[in-house]
Amino acid sequence: MNPTPTPPRHEPEAPRDLVGIGIGPFNLSLAALAHPLTQLDTVFYEQRPAFDWHPGLMIDGATLQVPFLADLVTLADPASHWTFLNYLKTLGRLFPFYFAERFHIQRAEYDAYCRWVADSLPGLHFAHQVDAVRWNPERDVFEVDYTQLDSDGEAEALGRAHTRNIVLGIGTAPHIPEPLKPLVEAPGVPVIHAADYLAHRDKFLTAEHITVIGAGQSGAEVFLDLLRNRPAGRERLHWLARTEAFAPMEYSKLGLEHFTPDYTRYFHALNEPVRDRLLATQWQLHKGIDAATLAAIHDELYRRTLHGGWPDAVLTPGVNVRTAGRVATTKVELHLEHIQQGARSRLTTDAVVLATGYRERPLDRILAGLDPYLRRDSSARPRIDDQFRLVLDPSVTGHAYVQNAELHSHGVGTPDLGLAAWRSATILNSVTGKDPYPLPGRTAFTTFGLEPAQAPSLPHPRANTVQLRG
Repeated sequence: MNPTPTPPRHEPEAPRDLVGIGIGPFNLSLAALAHPLTQLDTVFYEQRPAFDWHPGLMIDGATLQVPFLADLVTLADPASHWTFLNYLKTLGRLFPFYFAERFHIQRAEYDAYCRWVADSLPGLHFAHQVDAVRWNPERDVFEVDYTQLDSDGEAEALGRAHTRNIVLGIGTAPHIPEPLKPLVEAPGVPVIHAADYLAHRDKFLTAEHITVIGAGQSGAEVFLDLLRNRPAGRERLHWLARTEAFAPMEYSKLGLEHFTPDYTRYFHALNEPVRDRLLATQWQLHKGIDAATLAAIHDELYRRTLHGGWPDAVLTPGVNVRTAGRVATTKVELHLEHIQQGARSRLTTDAVVLATGYRERPLDRILAGLDPYLRRDSSARPRIDDQFRLVLDPSVTGHAYVQNAELHSHGVGTPDLGLAAWRSATILNSVTGKDPYPLPGRTAFTTFGLEPAQAPSLPHPRANTVQLRG
């Protein structure tokens, strides 16, 4: 039996200016940009024991799909102490990086950079699980209840913070399609999400037949890694996808302007039904595959034909997994339907990797205490304004900001690392009611509407606004 947690520990009576919930890249960006604002009292809580970014997908050679300038701070403050280039300088690696001439860094290197920032910044509290958020109308503050966890992840102490503003950066969670949930939950059945790939990689490589489901970047990287490590002529791999093709990600110069503040403002200003229809058509902007990865897969497949014959690998797009079940105790049977042909078939396999993407973690549990104040759209999603604030009842004088939970209101740039610093700076400008991070008025050559959306002006100072000196 676990010991009873110690009674709640209340932080100082003076409320903080900003409490961050979750410490992924986006809230880490916010913490880094908040650090030099010495009059801003901030604290960030994270349930995990340390910073940990997609550990199951740190496949050798996998790179970010954005340039290194999309670090935590550069696109808002290139002179910041917390830039990727300063990280390299601190480690004595700046000249090797210079000669490497790499604009896109490896995913593992980005993770190491984020760990350097997380280990150095004050005010980050790992092993702290936030349990509830409430609005206290008598004190005009948010109350944030949390549990401090021990090294085993068990409750050790309770605490409560008071703050004028909160920011939620709780990230996304692996998505498991309904037909496959029973297989993932069943013990002994080798079906995993790609987020856990590296932890199970050795076991998967010994499987007689492996199926990868999903045609995004993760699916392509997993398939390529498996292909490279299977014997020639005995690969025994299937790669299935719902999309009509193993399509490259849109990476043209003007296409990339969909990941600018200009487009974010344009998208936010559209009517809700238009935004919803538009998002469904833009999957190739952020769910396609890097062209270099597609080329590497083709190169590997071609190499295996040099001595005649074809590799035992089947790549089929346009396929929907209708249902799935177990065969005996060691195999999986997938019931497939080809979307265009209308044909159906069955595939028996020994292991399945689900590269089926991620979904925003629901805010309902953590924001249950704010539900009476929360304003929602016609699909019951939280309304979010142009400064990334949840739209709350006017009686709530504090602000609740979100990071990477606004895809429905701000568009495809929401999960993109390239907009992290800009969004963080926008939030800090709003919190302070000033302009500690001047942001550009125009960021794209494309004019997305007949009347370009304007950058939001700073809010009028309110009771909860932090006034910075200088």
